[in-house]
Amino acid sequence: MNDPGIPDPTGGEQPGMPDLGAMLRQLGDLLSGQTGPVNWNLAEQGALQAIGADTGTTGADTAAVTDAVRLADVWLDSHTALPSGVTATEAWSRRRWLKATQPAWARLVEPVATKVIAGFGDALPEEMRAAALPVLGVMQQVGGLMFGGQIGVALGSLAKDVVSATDIGLPLGPTGTAALLPENVAAFGAGLGVAADEVRIFLALREAAHHRLFGHVPWLATRLFDIVRDCAEAVTIDMSQIEELSRGIDPTNLESLQDLTQGMFSPEPSPQQQAALARLETLLALIEGWVDSVTLAAATPNLPSISALNETMRRRRATGAPSEQALASLVGLQMRPRRLRDAAALWALLADRRGTARRDALWSHPDLMPTADDLDDPFAFVDRDSGPELDISALE
Repeated sequence: MNDPGIPDPTGGEQPGMPDLGAMLRQLGDLLSGQTGPVNWNLAEQGALQAIGADTGTTGADTAAVTDAVRLADVWLDSHTALPSGVTATEAWSRRRWLKATQPAWARLVEPVATKVIAGFGDALPEEMRAAALPVLGVMQQVGGLMFGGQIGVALGSLAKDVVSATDIGLPLGPTGTAALLPENVAAFGAGLGVAADEVRIFLALREAAHHRLFGHVPWLATRLFDIVRDCAEAVTIDMSQIEELSRGIDPTNLESLQDLTQGMFSPEPSPQQQAALARLETLLALIEGWVDSVTLAAATPNLPSISALNETMRRRRATGAPSEQALASLVGLQMRPRRLRDAAALWALLADRRGTARRDALWSHPDLMPTADDLDDPFAFVDRDSGPELDISALE
């Protein structure tokens, strides 16, 4: 009988000992082809684990989404000067949302991850860095695993909540593709006593309105991603957290990596980062406020349940909207519902005083956009001048 503390000479695995070969294979799979600041293999694995069973979509789902978006665009034509930005419509499962939006998440998250992982090397004295290069390479891979774990959890949770491709106010999907997630749309309308068709059309209105902005305001998506990059460049690193979390990491244990990364990359914002976050918050509020305003105008004459649907959307934001949770986890931004209401009120006032064409002309250049101070005093902004004429060519 072999001593349990002595390796089995026949090569058999001893009771209670980990399967080292399996651990190394799993680690190799996770690291395979991963050279950037985020281990997307781990992120996808974690997200799929969080999503769990996926109901998928059917041809009937796609037809229903297509009809809803087409009708939404017809209604919107009377309430905005911006033309339709939809070139394709799709019904997405949660797993399809994950795959379709991954390139955009990489663009949003990797600047932050790059800055944080660079902290592993920056924390060392200059004279030690050359000698520590092999170790730093390993630590950067561990950092990629840790980011992958955190992002996977966030995206998996988000996939179960978002109702459309633009639900969090960012252009996450392919350009021009309007998409709804039927499973999540049904969950949004559950318990409201509102017909499923009305729920679908309400959310299609919001999706189509977002695409009008992102499809015809050329500077908008670039500005959003540039501000996220500014946030990353200004992030400050708490090296004591890195040192603490670096002890005893098991990179083959997915759940332990997810636990370790919770709150890991949410350091106290620097003044520069706070300024960048304020700019991002204002721009996102202006986007969502405009969408709220035009959706309400288009839906009020046509959807009997618009009040209940709007109230559900407001409650969803106030109690922890997907946008707030995702951005707080991945970028460090806390969206304030008050800013969204202020922005919606400003856009509605502009439409009333100047008309929709002059309101929408403000999107022709970022320098024309309302500021955070204007959200505090919309009447002063509206009364300042009559606003620019709409130059459609600048928005195409």
